[in-house]
Amino acid sequence: MKIGLDIYGGDFAPDVTIEGAIKALEGLEEGDRIVLIGDENKAKTRIESFGGNITDFDFIHAPDMIEMDAHPVKALKQKPYSSISVGFHYLANGGIDAFSSAGNSGAMMVGAMYSVKAINGVYRPCITSVMPREDGGVGIILDVGVIADCKPDVLYQFGILGSLYAEYVYGIKNPKVGLLNIGEEEEKGNLLTQATYKMMKDTTDFNFVGNVEGRDIMDSTADVIVCDGFTGNVVLKEAEAFYKMMAKRGLLDDYFRRFNYELYGGTPILGVNGNVLIGHGISSATAIKNMLLLSRDVAKAKLPERIKNAFK
Repeated sequence: MKIGLDIYGGDFAPDVTIEGAIKALEGLEEGDRIVLIGDENKAKTRIESFGGNITDFDFIHAPDMIEMDAHPVKALKQKPYSSISVGFHYLANGGIDAFSSAGNSGAMMVGAMYSVKAINGVYRPCITSVMPREDGGVGIILDVGVIADCKPDVLYQFGILGSLYAEYVYGIKNPKVGLLNIGEEEEKGNLLTQATYKMMKDTTDFNFVGNVEGRDIMDSTADVIVCDGFTGNVVLKEAEAFYKMMAKRGLLDDYFRRFNYELYGGTPILGVNGNVLIGHGISSATAIKNMLLLSRDVAKAKLPERIKNAFK
């Protein structure tokens, strides 16, 4: 398996991306190769500076980079030899099995939609976040920022996408899917959640368990929590802020340490014809390592193929 990494992706690239790639080698299996996409000479120089071996990696030369604040569409058109553009070219043509970047998230979304494209039948691809649970497990929340305004049929599809992701990547059998709302009763919520509930309540496409409230996000009420991207992003940022506050006050225990984004690395774009993962812009070497290992797991799970079968 060939796992592509944009070495220019992130606020602290390429140092942390190269260091993270070296760290990820320990977690790979025989036959797995990390493909570093960016300036080849710079990549090799940094590998050697971190005490790594350049023979442990494959390289795809891409001399340009897309800045974090660049306009996604314009940047992709104006920089065909950027690490993101080249990475998507190789992904679309089978040169790599997965492509990960902690760089410009807008360019990653646009690049995925224009190169590997959305799976037929998927209205709006989305991204997820992991929510640690008190029982030691994890929950999945989606969308967390891509689709701020949703329609009921889009949220319904999030239930399918999240259920497949939870089952085949995190090993949760028959995952429970809940709709994030302000009350448990069917008639609660705004027009969007009320209409979505009606679509979900009798479904056989996933294991719908009804509405869940904000206080249920960290427990075992649901394995997959569905919401629009506006709400999901607020939840995600609040969880990040809560972790920082606990760390600053020296109050972290084994549970609260699991809120550290570095442990999860990134998230796949669910609903596209390829294994595309987006990492946090402030990713450390540890986060890059875990993003690469997650991209390996997503590729092994054949997630896009499973989503295609579900949407036939």
